[in-house]
Amino acid sequence: MLTRFFRSSKRSFESLSEQEILALGIASEEDDARIYLAYADRLRREFPASAKVFEDMAEVEDTHRKSLIEIHRQRFGERIPLIRREHVQGFYERKPDWLRANLSLDAMRQETEAMEEQAYRFYVEAAKRTADASTRELLGDLALAEQGHEDIARMLGDKHTPADVKHDEDATVHRQFVLTYVQPGLAGLMDGSVSTLAPIFAAAFATQDTWQTFLVGLSASVGAGISMGFTEAAHDDGKISGRGSPVKRGLACGIMTTLGGLGHALPYLIPHFWTATITAAVVVFFELWAIAFIQNRYMETPFLRAAFQVVLGGGLVLGAGILIGNG
Repeated sequence: MLTRFFRSSKRSFESLSEQEILALGIASEEDDARIYLAYADRLRREFPASAKVFEDMAEVEDTHRKSLIEIHRQRFGERIPLIRREHVQGFYERKPDWLRANLSLDAMRQETEAMEEQAYRFYVEAAKRTADASTRELLGDLALAEQGHEDIARMLGDKHTPADVKHDEDATVHRQFVLTYVQPGLAGLMDGSVSTLAPIFAAAFATQDTWQTFLVGLSASVGAGISMGFTEAAHDDGKISGRGSPVKRGLACGIMTTLGGLGHALPYLIPHFWTATITAAVVVFFELWAIAFIQNRYMETPFLRAAFQVVLGGGLVLGAGILIGNG
């Protein structure tokens, strides 16, 4: 009873016959070729050179598939058993196309390396379990081919993506990252950090009550985050502007807006008023300089100008909040 309960629904590799090993190899090569073609389709518009690399790799996989089918036809006839990697224990499961749609170029390259490494191990183990000389020779050759795929990928990359093309592709990836995440996130951080200064410090000096001040800061931060997130997401769909998914931009903007406000609201969980206020002021100091650094690092704004704009503007808002709270 317990054995039946814990028994896996997948086959162990050791239980496969030689025909099933060949069938598994055929199905695996077909799947890998489809994956490479899906990558090519995904990259063709923005990275045509890298798309060509994946198309060529798909052709290599198709050559392997044809060799395996030919040896299967010679030994076992035309009927190929239906067995795939997901039916066998220990195989790395490939993600379906809809989960690959948003993979970055680097993520695609990393997954390709994992696929090639597993294919190499599969053919090495398969060759050990095969008695037929011609089949064993083919599996050994395929193992060497898969082991050399990294070199093939590098060779194809050098052919289709020379240094200047790779530089342009990397610049495109960086630009997309900035437009989708950094720019809306920075706008949110600036809004959350600066716009909430006045209400939080006005409430602090008006009430001298740290808990009430924290509630004001929490509500201001969350409210601003929701407002900024929806505003950013509704601003444009990203298709014409090229700024990427509105959902991603909205989340980046909304989350950073909330965090920007919470940074100097959380210190008011400290029950002692002056300790909480001094701590909040120190947090504000670091927030404003962090914004200036991000502007300089990703938006290429001169650091002194960014510091002057952010720190001076934040200081004015902070001063206004304190004056209003003491009024």
